[in-house]
Amino acid sequence: MTLDKRTGLIHHPYVPPSGFGAVAPGVHKASTVIFPNVAALQARSWRSKTGYTYGLHGTPTSFTLEERIATLEGGVQTLLVPSGLATITLVDMALLKQGDEVLIPENAYGPNKELARNELAAWGITHRFYNPMDAMGLAALITPQTKLVWLEAAGSVTMEFPNLPALVKVAREHGVTTALDNTWGAGLAFNPFDLTPDGEPLGVDISVQALTKYASGGGDVLMGSVTTCDEALHLKLKFCHMRMGWGVGANDIEMVLRSLPSLPLRYDAHDAAARTLAAWWSQRREVIQVLHPALPGAPGHECWKKLCTRAAGLFSVVFNERYATEQVYAFLDALRLFKLGYSWAGPVSLAVPYNLAVMREEPAYRGVLVRFSVGLEAPADLINDCQQALQALGP
Repeated sequence: MTLDKRTGLIHHPYVPPSGFGAVAPGVHKASTVIFPNVAALQARSWRSKTGYTYGLHGTPTSFTLEERIATLEGGVQTLLVPSGLATITLVDMALLKQGDEVLIPENAYGPNKELARNELAAWGITHRFYNPMDAMGLAALITPQTKLVWLEAAGSVTMEFPNLPALVKVAREHGVTTALDNTWGAGLAFNPFDLTPDGEPLGVDISVQALTKYASGGGDVLMGSVTTCDEALHLKLKFCHMRMGWGVGANDIEMVLRSLPSLPLRYDAHDAAARTLAAWWSQRREVIQVLHPALPGAPGHECWKKLCTRAAGLFSVVFNERYATEQVYAFLDALRLFKLGYSWAGPVSLAVPYNLAVMREEPAYRGVLVRFSVGLEAPADLINDCQQALQALGP
């Protein structure tokens, strides 16, 4: 059949030969997926990775990243969502209903708490915050209505490292599902599904990550992952994922796939540099506390030491109370290499001030807190930047 050129450009008969191999996985973009016949169209299912039905339900590109993240996390199945916050939203929506309760650590990622205070509360789902450093306190809060316990290691901003095995054991004894925000650990600091490798098998039920952070590493991608080991739990999450219509663009997936091979190298570099800066800050008279799980004396250091050999490139400092908020802001404004901005794990070092008085019901520290995300610059240059900026702090 002779075709008009307009038609021929769309329905061209050429098919490239199979067997092409390259270092980078291929990038497949699709909303519509073509079926060879009606039987295939009617028989193919989106529930597993055995075939393709619609771009929203998976392509070779998205399946590849899901499998690699599952391996990184030590899990079996992974779902991709558009952001780190979307991972928390997916877990809450899939597992909670009106009348249920969720328990969230006091030091959790702020938007997790705000989601509970607003949307979950409007849907009739209650919440309470617990002290993540007190496993027995968690046990006392669990009721028959408690269906989900969120965990975070290390804690957001204040960086406490909880006794994860103890918290998970409490939840398991009460039959409550656990979900861990594992963005800090990035699948490298510890295995969330095997927290006691030398003892009784014990692990979280769900591990989520903001792939925006270490998996991407470039400060230019928004994405999240939800990983499980249990097939039934995975399908429950996947059905909600499908109904919510969440999808991730192939070009963003390509960027994360390209970054994954260097993830361990980058993580270790961030870790080493952050420890160097944290040690330097611990000698400064301007601060009363340096919050880094790998520093002896930091909250949860012993728990970190039992579980981890690595740490993320994050730490916080609490300035002496004699410095007013405006003085600390002047220090931040005087930084040259550290930039002011949210997020972390990219090549550029960042600094952000936090007001603990509005973040915690009972703040553990009274001075102004600044969180540092150490990038990939030379540690000596970053120390010099902090040194010169301290001149703006005043006496």
